Formats: sequence, structure tokens, C-alpha cells
Amino acid sequence: MTKQLIRTTQLKGALTIGLGSILGTGAYVSVGLGASIAGESLIWAILLAAFTALCNGLSSAQLAAAHPVSGGTYEYGYRFLNPASGVTAGALFIIAKSASAATAALAVAWYVNSFFAVSEWLIKASAICLLLLLTIFVLLGVRRTNRLNAVIVAASVLGLLVFIGVAFNTSVNTSAVKAPVASGSLSVFHAAALMFVAFTGYGRIATMGEEIAEPRRNIPRAVILTLIIVSVLYIMVGLAILHMGRIVTFDQNGFNIANLMNDSPWQWLVSLGGIVAMSGVVLNLVLGVSRVILAMGRRGDLPTFLAQLDKDSKSAPAATWVTFLVMAFIALTGGIESTWTLSAFTVLIYYGITNIAALKVSHEERFIPKALSVVGLISCAGLVILAALA
Repeated sequence: MTKQLIRTTQLKGALTIGLGSILGTGAYVSVGLGASIAGESLIWAILLAAFTALCNGLSSAQLAAAHPVSGGTYEYGYRFLNPASGVTAGALFIIAKSASAATAALAVAWYVNSFFAVSEWLIKASAICLLLLLTIFVLLGVRRTNRLNAVIVAASVLGLLVFIGVAFNTSVNTSAVKAPVASGSLSVFHAAALMFVAFTGYGRIATMGEEIAEPRRNIPRAVILTLIIVSVLYIMVGLAILHMGRIVTFDQNGFNIANLMNDSPWQWLVSLGGIVAMSGVVLNLVLGVSRVILAMGRRGDLPTFLAQLDKDSKSAPAATWVTFLVMAFIALTGGIESTWTLSAFTVLIYYGITNIAALKVSHEERFIPKALSVVGLISCAGLVILAALA
């Protein structure tokens, strides 16, 4: 019998994992990137990404409740579709989320660089050191990781609320230089495709289905609550950026919303919030990707030694170390913009498979209508095609 991870995570823990996985690169970097692409249509891009995320999140919740094991759509593909779909989903998840983790780690390093001017190679080294540190936290067990998540989420939200408060108390700077913003009719879809990946931290809740207590009740609730909270915060941050009148060209190595507050004494607090938030994203991505690698090791799609658990069945050491190596390689060889774009397109394809699998859940196990999964599938395919044409 395959050794299983212990169900120690309750609704509160699942919610903090979801928030900790999202409130980082999305709020502190991606909204600004979306503004540089969509301009005044930024809010529409956020709403479109949020709607797509809601449909996909409910499909993920449906699958996780019906088949609550670690591995996410990798396992769902096997269970509800066929082995090829499962392996494809697993590979896409590892690529997409490793790229997201590398993006977040590099962004943290560049945030720190806003205080201390250091060389680019040292920034890369700092990103890899961050990945190593948070990998060790994951190996200490998910219960301890949940405690850290709560602190990370609180700091992340505080930084965002300070930014929003300062922004709306700042007079509109009509003399600020605005960089040219894409004006094509498809720019909002391009921005939405990149913004979508900023919502997908809810997937970490599903990939940890084996560790969440009462999964049929807690997983759907955690997904929905996570998306509601994040959508409200993203919209508020987007409105704050537009209010400040400082839409700037995205600097792939250095953009952060704190850059828009150069004349504010609160800039340091927003920068600190960004550093903590994106560290939380890395932490949860290490956790999520390692669980997919664990699942692939169990089935033999990856070497079987990756399926080994520690003696307390609270962590998967081999899978977690391989996760670190993949993320460190991407961070070493890529930049923020390229890794974020790679993550966006691969994760949209991944969730396309998720929606197809959700359509196969039996009527007895279903709690969402099939129409939601159909809309989610169309949304994913549409964003990939329209963003590519933009």
C-alpha cells in the first residue's frame, strides 16, 4: 500500500496557503505589467483573468473533492481521462510553476536591489539562496509551513493596503511621463493572459488534496474565498496605479509597485511587503511542485525514489530537492519577463486539461454544473490564442 501524507491542514490553513501562493508576484509586479500592456483597460483585464480563474478554480475544487490526493491535474488526468493527459498535465505544471517560483525569487532579489545596488550575478545568487532557504522550510513539514504562511499573508496584505492608501491620497500627477501603452484591441486579452497566472495560487490547495482535512468541504471553500479576497485586492491595486497616473513600461529586471512611491516615506514598508509576499509565493510553489513530482514518482512517470516520504509522513525530501534544482536552474538562466510569460502560457494549457477532466466527474460526485468547466476551457483556449495574436 502506498504511504500517504497525513491530513493536518484545516480550512484556515488551506486558505492561507492559497493566499500565500498568490499575494506576491501578482499584486506587487503583475498588476503593473498588466497596466503597461492594457493601459486604462487594466481593470477589464483583471476582471477577465479573475473570471477565468473562478471557472478554473471551481473545476479544480470539483476534481480535488472527488479525488483528494496530491498531484493536482496530473492525478486527475490519470483518473478521469488517460495516462497521456496526466503526464502532459504533470509536465506542464512543473514547468509553469517552477517558472513562477523563479520569477518570484528573482523579483525578491531585485526588490532588495532597490535598497542595495549589487551586481546582476549577486542578484541571481540571492534568488537561488532564497529558493534553498524556503525549500528547507518545506522539508520541516507542512504544519510549520502553515504558521509561516499566516505571517506572510498578513505582511503581504499590509503592504498592499499601505500602497492603496498612499496612492488614493496622492494628487494625480498629470505631468508624469507615461510610456506608450499597447493600443491594439487585443491588448486587454494579452494583459489578462499574463494576469491569469497571478490568480492561480488556488491550484496549490488542490495539489495538496491529500493533506487537507475534510477535502470535499474545505477545498471548494478555500478556493472560492481565496479568489474573492485576491480579486478585490488586485482591483484596488489596479485602480490605485491608474489613479496615480504613472503607467510605466515594464522593466523586466526591476519593476515593483513601490517604484511608484519614490516621494513617499512609506515606500520602504511596501517594498518590505513585496519581499515577504513574493517569498511566500516561492514557499508555496516549492510545496506544490514537489507534490506533483511526488505523485509522478509514485506512478513511475519519474524515478520512483522521488515518491519516498520522511519517517513521519509529513514531507517528501527527494521530490522537494529536485523541485529546488529545477527552480534554481530557471532562475539562473532566465529573467523576470521571460519566466513569467513561460508560466502564463503553460499554465493556461494546464488548466485547459483541468476543465476537460472536470467534465468527466460523475453526476453523484458533482457539485458544480458542467457549464462552468466548459466556460473555463473556452476561456483558457481563448486567452492563449488572443494573447498570441496581440
